[in-house]
Amino acid sequence: MSDFTPVPGMQSTAQQPNPQPPRQGSSAVKIILIIVAVVVCLGIAVVGVVGYGFYRISKAVHKDLTTGKVTIDTPNGPISATTDNKMTEADLGIAIYPGAEQAAGGAKLNLGGGPMVSANFLTSDPKDKVIAFYKDQLGSSAQVMESGNSAFLILTKPNKESVNITVSQRAGQFDGKTRITILHSTPNAK
Repeated sequence: MSDFTPVPGMQSTAQQPNPQPPRQGSSAVKIILIIVAVVVCLGIAVVGVVGYGFYRISKAVHKDLTTGKVTIDTPNGPISATTDNKMTEADLGIAIYPGAEQAAGGAKLNLGGGPMVSANFLTSDPKDKVIAFYKDQLGSSAQVMESGNSAFLILTKPNKESVNITVSQRAGQFDGKTRITILHSTPNAK
């Protein structure tokens, strides 16, 4: 057997293997992958919530193709709307100006607080004559505000039923005719 005897002046050390340096790249990749996974999960959650919202809306909105009536179911009751071509004086809560023709833009709404009806009319009579007619129709308890080419007449009844009338005449609009817009709202009976 051989004996190992150190030579004077030389140190005897056993060679040790070099330790591996810590892997910095792999922890950075892990952090990036975790962040990407969190972002993807949040994106999936947002898409799911938005999709569920659209699903709920699609189930809550109903349209009757024969009448054009749209109904939306809400927690406070249904809201429905229709664009009937002809509004009656009973719908509007007031007389229609004599000789006025119904124009586009009317609607019947059934809101949670009660029904609301609006209609537009055109007449060749001057604005002042139309205002005088509706002042007589609404009576002395109506509020009247005139501003330039328009006038607003408002009557609120004790049961909170209201009739709002806007009369306007502007050069270059509606072929020079006077426009009458009537909005009638009635509270639900409790």
